Amino acid sequence: MASQRNNFFFFLLFSLICIIDAATNHRELDRISALPGQPPVSFSQFSGYVTVNEQHGRALFYWLTEATTDPEKKPLVLWLNGGPGCSSIAYGASEEIGPFRINKTGLSLYLNKYSWNREANLLFLESPAGVGFSFTNTSSDLKDSGDERTAQDSLNFLIRWISRFPQYKNRDFYISGESYAGHYVPQLAKKISEYNKASSKPFINLKGFIVGNAVTDNYYDSIGTVTYWWSHSMISDRSYRSILSHCNFTASKTSPSCDRAVSYAMNQEFGDIDQYSIYTPSCMSPSSKTTTSIRLKNTLLRRRVFGYDPCTENYAEKYYNRPDVQKAMHANSTGIPYKWTACSDVLIKNWKDSQFSMLSTYKELIAVGMRIWVFSGDTDSVVPVTATRFSLNHLNLTITTRWYPWYSGGQVGGWTEVYKGLTFATVRGAGHEVPLFQPKRAFTLFRSFLSGRELPKS
Repeated sequence: MASQRNNFFFFLLFSLICIIDAATNHRELDRISALPGQPPVSFSQFSGYVTVNEQHGRALFYWLTEATTDPEKKPLVLWLNGGPGCSSIAYGASEEIGPFRINKTGLSLYLNKYSWNREANLLFLESPAGVGFSFTNTSSDLKDSGDERTAQDSLNFLIRWISRFPQYKNRDFYISGESYAGHYVPQLAKKISEYNKASSKPFINLKGFIVGNAVTDNYYDSIGTVTYWWSHSMISDRSYRSILSHCNFTASKTSPSCDRAVSYAMNQEFGDIDQYSIYTPSCMSPSSKTTTSIRLKNTLLRRRVFGYDPCTENYAEKYYNRPDVQKAMHANSTGIPYKWTACSDVLIKNWKDSQFSMLSTYKELIAVGMRIWVFSGDTDSVVPVTATRFSLNHLNLTITTRWYPWYSGGQVGGWTEVYKGLTFATVRGAGHEVPLFQPKRAFTLFRSFLSGRELPKS
């Protein structure tokens, strides 16, 4: 009997060793030795694929840049970009919070002195399948993506990714993102909360989330967006009245008269500006003349594409389509039949389910005690500060610290108000991608969020 018990014990031990070895081997296969044109760095990087649905062949691509110092003691932060259908590698990693920036030629990288990996281990995820290098073997998946599947696939990714990187089990974990990630981030937070409740040994130690210029509530976001256009002199009094009288922002579809009123304002009155940063120059390069979509409620409106450098988006498309870059990142291993792009038009056009309002989800997550911060760059006209304020006001939260200016580098970095369960902050002079336009202020914001301290008052 004792012999049988010993044999069983050694079998379990052997199985455990095999599992650990397999995870270690897979992790080491994902290690990036160096990216083409990369300056020397002291931190480790990993990238590769995690299958999230075997039946459909959906696999999501990730890039981990560990903290510059003491990575084993620092939290893990997942960054998600929105769209829906835009790449966290293109935006979050390469323009905003990641350690590298791409030179204009697309041939080399340089360091971002305000990278958030000074404070945390950063995990960038291209989600859902069809975004960037993430792929599916079931082509119909590209035409019926939506909020629910994206959240579930992201949860599946995290569970399987942590098994590959077991050192992050039970590590303090936060989710961050911007724009349509105003849906992705709280929806994933809710999925993790439910998963942890149902699990006998939960290992995703989610502490909270921070999200910027976030799509929050279709009705209040829409009213706030049109109000921003008018109050910042982007549209006439006539267009302002026309949009408000013709558009029913509670309807599932907009009327032709609403579409005409909005289109007239955007095409005839806006002028040739970057709607994501209304006071900065526009990109004049020929490749910027393609079109993409911005979302006003459920209406897709066409616009000229602009990034900020103002052309940084174009550099990412040059760099990540290079075969040597893809090889170094273990990307495009299946040979996807299209070029890597910053955003997927197919996904944006065919998005199926989109939660009308995130406010009820916020209430649920506030109730379980998550740390929640919402920030807003104040020169963005796509998901503007007025939209976010209108939406958050309808949570009817109790104020614990009244509105005050916060400081970064001796200057007012923005304004903030602290509520029971949520902190709201503006970032002065920042557009839609806050860390791109105001990297130092965004870094101050992030550091305060991680520490759980209010933004500096002097």
